Amino acid sequence: MAILKIARMGHPVLLRVADPVPDPTDPEIRRLIRDMAETMLDAGGLGLAAPQVHVPLRIFVFRQGETVAALVNPEIELLGPPDQRGWEGCLSIPGLRGNVERAQRIAFRGLDVEGDSVEGEVEGLLARVMQHEFDHLNGILYPSRMSDPSLFGFTEELARAAAQAERQPQSQEQTR
Repeated sequence: MAILKIARMGHPVLLRVADPVPDPTDPEIRRLIRDMAETMLDAGGLGLAAPQVHVPLRIFVFRQGETVAALVNPEIELLGPPDQRGWEGCLSIPGLRGNVERAQRIAFRGLDVEGDSVEGEVEGLLARVMQHEFDHLNGILYPSRMSDPSLFGFTEELARAAAQAERQPQSQEQTR
């Protein structure tokens, strides 16, 4: 297995629609999926799409509990409006976070590494991760999904502002 180089925002591979995988059981595809999983875990990510490692194929891996799962040629259906706000980061946009509206629940289908059909419904964080990775397969980075650009910034600055906001009400109460 190998740690792969992650493409960063601005690289053309992140801006194109990825190609379908003709045979998910191909040994090269299986090796790619193993390497993607290792790369994601090494980088501390929750998900990773093949275009992020310079491979324009419709594959993503994601953490599912303590294991890593893969979806090949995935399809996603939103099971509600994209009205749940949440902070997102991206291994291809290191050091930055943005507040993005996503659907709370989705249905998904695709193939696993054995070439077998898989489908299901997920909600919450896993639904957010899958929508984020699916966007990568369509050449979309999360900043383009943001409705409020003021909720985009460096992770450290956002954490500092949040900590200050938490201390603010306590300081006001102490002065009363």
